Amino acid sequence: MNNKVEIKYPCEWIYKIIGSDLNQLKDAVFSVIHPNKFFIEKSHESSKGKYISLNVRVNVSNDQERSTYYTNLGKHKYIKVVL
Repeated sequence: MNNKVEIKYPCEWIYKIIGSDLNQLKDAVFSVIHPNKFFIEKSHESSKGKYISLNVRVNVSNDQERSTYYTNLGKHKYIKVVL
């Protein structure tokens, strides 16, 4: 039984990223996804303000582009976690 979800491209994809500084997170997203258009929404901030999470919405054309964004966001020094 194949449980893999089929994704129809192009589509909008949402990455949740977590880091410690809002401006650094925005800069990180810009450096990875630019020049493509994207939208950032604040998702959550920890009770002590140590961590912040953002939802990043971007249109992706294919599976490779989606995976590349995920990998490159995860490698960025300002981003602690990508979901």
